[in-house]
Amino acid sequence: MGVINFGSMNVDHVYSMPHFVQPGETLQSGAYHIYCGGKGLNQSVAAARAGAKTMHAGMAGKGGDMLLDFLRSNNVDLSMIGLPDIPQGHAIIQVSESGENSIILFRGSNFAVTRSYIDSVLDRQQEPQYVILQNEISEVPYVIDAAFRKGFPVVLNASPFDDSLLEIDLSKVTWLLVNEIEGGCLTGETDPDAILAKLREKSPKTGVVLTLGKEGSICASGDRVIRQGIFPVQAVDTTGAGDTFTGYFIAGLDAHLDLSEALRRAAAASAIAVTRPGAAPSIPMAEEVTAFLQERQ
Repeated sequence: MGVINFGSMNVDHVYSMPHFVQPGETLQSGAYHIYCGGKGLNQSVAAARAGAKTMHAGMAGKGGDMLLDFLRSNNVDLSMIGLPDIPQGHAIIQVSESGENSIILFRGSNFAVTRSYIDSVLDRQQEPQYVILQNEISEVPYVIDAAFRKGFPVVLNASPFDDSLLEIDLSKVTWLLVNEIEGGCLTGETDPDAILAKLREKSPKTGVVLTLGKEGSICASGDRVIRQGIFPVQAVDTTGAGDTFTGYFIAGLDAHLDLSEALRRAAAASAIAVTRPGAAPSIPMAEEVTAFLQERQ
């Protein structure tokens, strides 16, 4: 089918820090880098590198040329990109010595997505495609409604979480991907099994992938519940690991892989990604994931 990603694009300003800056504290950064990022861009690159035919739908503002160049170099279709005359979205990211990250987002052009633009993108498609969404653009509920009306399977990565996501009709979502915190916010539960049960109670037909950090992930779809562990590696930078997982998982579904294999490849891809600096640049190619898994058989 292919993938349309209504997604954010950010210029990532990444600072290497001994630890996250505390209130009233001033710290020297050990290094500074500029990367292409944004959850949407990361997921488009991951899906494309995993082998899926991928279109990125979103708004590239002033200062976003490097983002478009990067997407283009990864064979992502940019034919429907909007070009508003406002600043590009960006992120300020602290990366600690342990590889954890802390992120400040500036919305910018990512919140210039309009309903007429969404309609124009979907109306141009000749056949159903997976529609991927994160919560870093405007009009997320409208994208879900419009894609559902056209019979396109909707994939919602409910991140970053805010209360607007509580109003979404999950019955229109084919796949919901959340981490433990996001799942807890959606359900009021803290135990992973309870989170999964409550989400499935809310929308029985929606497939759910609950990611649990070092505990791996749990996938529930129909009568199947699959637990996927992590592949232990030495983490350098965890930025973009979840986006890598999402892009590879959906690309696996698009390639008609069994759920267990799609999850396994997604877990392997995210494991490789955290061993490298940056978000989008750290995402592995499909052949790297295959080689990684062969080494661990």
